[in-house]
Amino acid sequence: MDLQALRDFNLVAIHGGFGRAARATRRPKATLSRKVSELEQSLNVRLIERGSRVLRLTDEGVALHEATRGPLQDIAEAELAVGSSASVPRGRLRISAPIVLSHVALAAVSAEFAQTYPEVELEIVAEDRKADPVEDGFDIVIRVNPAPDERLVGRRILEDELLLVGAPGAVLPKGENIDAVALITMPADMTWRVETPDGPRVFRPQARLRFSSFLMVREGLLAGAGFALAPKLVVAGDIAAGRLTRLGVAEGPKVEIWALQNSRRLASLKVRLFLDTLSRAFAG
Repeated sequence: MDLQALRDFNLVAIHGGFGRAARATRRPKATLSRKVSELEQSLNVRLIERGSRVLRLTDEGVALHEATRGPLQDIAEAELAVGSSASVPRGRLRISAPIVLSHVALAAVSAEFAQTYPEVELEIVAEDRKADPVEDGFDIVIRVNPAPDERLVGRRILEDELLLVGAPGAVLPKGENIDAVALITMPADMTWRVETPDGPRVFRPQARLRFSSFLMVREGLLAGAGFALAPKLVVAGDIAAGRLTRLGVAEGPKVEIWALQNSRRLASLKVRLFLDTLSRAFAG
């Protein structure tokens, strides 16, 4: 099989057409078309349906693209590493991360990485959906308390915990009921089990204000709307600055945040360096 023809086929599939692939790679459209045709002839199958405005891969084309795009990227990165003595990271690095973590911490970490390694094109996608590194084309996916997945490997970059916080000078109620700023997803009958300076307490949050994000919960707290269980990562700066008061810690295991990648791919230099940057940033 012609490796260059296979690369050209995958370029066309990724960019969604011969013209787009030609513009992105600055190679003649006719050359790409010819190489794909040669690949089809060598395999004796049709990989791309011609004659349509929108590129459409045949079933055989989809199968070939899914089976080869990962290994081809590994080969390209290996060639780049050998050619540069494996010392200078280059190329595109795509990362999917939760919205709150992205806004609170990853912007600063990413800026540091970009300044240190200017030949890497870093792209952070802030989203709370469960992105797939293979299907969605990400080098790294960052997940909170991820379930075991044999397709993914990685490292734990951060442990976090939920803190019970309120406005400066706030005092916990004597009873179980507590005015709460909560997430929309919090069940109506949920209880908060908290270790306070005076010992363990159980609260029944009366959520008169609900938000879809912990970032909004933080803003509600700063406006004096009540009490909340919020990630330490989100509110630690406000506690240190005296804008919020720490009143306790939620019982239960800590929250684990992992950076994961496709287990079938070798970790490239740029991936390893970004993971090292994350680990250093969250070491404290």
